[in-house]
Amino acid sequence: MSGTKVLVAGASIAGPALAHWLRRRGAEVTVVERAPGLRPGGQAVDARGVAKEVITRMGLDAEVRAACTDTAGAHTVDADGTVLETYRAEDDGGDGYIADIEILRGDLSQVLYDDTRDGVEYVFGDRIAELTQDADGVDVTFASGERRRFDLVVGADGLHSSLRGMVFGPRERYLRHLGLVLAFFSVPNEFGVDGWMVDYQEQSSGRSAVLRPLKDAKQAMAFFSFPAADFDVDHRDVEAQKRLLREQVADLGWLTPRILAHVDDSPDFYLDQVAQVVMDRWSDGRVGLIGDAAFSSSPMSGGGTGLALVGAYLLAGELAAADWDPVAGFAAHEQRMRPFVEANQEIGRLHVESRRPGAQPPQESEMEALMAVVDRAINGVDLPDYAGLPDSR
Repeated sequence: MSGTKVLVAGASIAGPALAHWLRRRGAEVTVVERAPGLRPGGQAVDARGVAKEVITRMGLDAEVRAACTDTAGAHTVDADGTVLETYRAEDDGGDGYIADIEILRGDLSQVLYDDTRDGVEYVFGDRIAELTQDADGVDVTFASGERRRFDLVVGADGLHSSLRGMVFGPRERYLRHLGLVLAFFSVPNEFGVDGWMVDYQEQSSGRSAVLRPLKDAKQAMAFFSFPAADFDVDHRDVEAQKRLLREQVADLGWLTPRILAHVDDSPDFYLDQVAQVVMDRWSDGRVGLIGDAAFSSSPMSGGGTGLALVGAYLLAGELAAADWDPVAGFAAHEQRMRPFVEANQEIGRLHVESRRPGAQPPQESEMEALMAVVDRAINGVDLPDYAGLPDSR
């Protein structure tokens, strides 16, 4: 069924990536985003293994690499700034601790939007307020009051997905807090950050502070993480988040006081729990989920962007291969993706555990099993070429 009308909620990474592939498979795509426009900046995200292959198949390798942060590698340091270990972007074929494709979330979102804006309808400053589905379609009422009917609806609206709450129930059922909180924001580069990420970890408390380079050498990106057994700060209450950050890391040492001096001036402050989304199914009838809304692996996995890109490729392909039958298409996508998701979620949990106070590095006898999980998290999914399906590219 060509001309299938699909509504995608969310215009960060998973949403525009899915729009790219749905359009190429012949669907008519609308993306709705509650923010008034694309959100700039944000965390540096990575593409490794099969995710790089998806970017190549999208025809966007040059555009993505041109927008990368160009981080040469990372130094871990002690409180005095003495370098303890060094990791380079070319390590492990570019799929190591620092990936050779590392890009700010907002910059990748911009690349994907620029690629799709002419063939996809984008609606900013609106959101899904209500939806009801029947055997033939989904009736959607937007917060603006507009009502429209679609064949399929896909939620790509992140960790705190509103669509997931509407269709699958309260987020408490699916959100798994991993006991860590992460904050990041841009700061003036008064610290001499020169292409290398600098990572300070206080082993006794499980807290860390990081500075990493940006393409604009006059700016740097600051990161903090700290352990928290629970988390009850509203993810939209920025002032409460800033107070929490100061309370938790003010005495961390290293360059922390100088970095915190810029918190109130930063235009892109972000703080949230490190959490995963664990669901026994990612679809209900004609409504599905993708990206963090369905299977967040947490920023500590390093694989969230890869899951979004690969998931988008596979979901569009499987829906088209099933002649847009939602039950068959969503089920085939989930069958292909779930082992890949589970490996990335395991990496996220292991990384958080490694940062807990008193955590010991893995023993030599454990390394083989650990590296097997890492490999599954980077390359552990097949990418069919979907030969014979429509492809407008």
